[in-house]
Amino acid sequence: MSLSLLCLIIIMKVFIGQILACGPAEYLTAGECCPRCLAGSRVKTDCTEFRSTSCLPCTDGTYMNHPTGLKQCLTCANCDAGSGLQIKTSCTSTSNTVCQPLEGFYCMDPTEDGCVKALKHTSCQPGQYIRQKGTALRDTECTDCSDGTFSDGTFTSCQPHTQCESLKLQLIKPGTDSADAECGKQSSNAIAIVTVGILVPFY
Repeated sequence: MSLSLLCLIIIMKVFIGQILACGPAEYLTAGECCPRCLAGSRVKTDCTEFRSTSCLPCTDGTYMNHPTGLKQCLTCANCDAGSGLQIKTSCTSTSNTVCQPLEGFYCMDPTEDGCVKALKHTSCQPGQYIRQKGTALRDTECTDCSDGTFSDGTFTSCQPHTQCESLKLQLIKPGTDSADAECGKQSSNAIAIVTVGILVPFY
């Protein structure tokens, strides 16, 4: 084994030894194991041979959710309405903001306890019905109406076209996938036909 490789191994062992020598409540800096600052605070000055770590509380808009050796607190998340979000739980010195989708939105980028980005629920089009209503976790599902039924896009099921004949009415306008059939009274047409039949011989 070459001398350079041997030196490298020794250096690595010493370095690893220094890291492992620090306990879970300590952090390594400049070869020293310093006590971590508590959650909700940050390091102001590292410890020395003569004094312990100096800590400062996190200021508004920042937090630290675990004991730390960092000199800056973490920035609180912003629940931006432009990203379809609103505050579920406000940020504290020891916990980040938790965001949730606005009403009518669903989460596109979920985290363990919140959401980073949300999108507006899909609006079903005329000729479609709402198969599955949107929630905070999933989009609305739309399905096309089958023949003989209709929906304006807001129905939870397609409705059958009105059968004018069964109601003893005349079909004025056939139904489509987005609108019902239009019916009219047959009696007015019958009277008109009779009237014309009576008047014709006099001409």
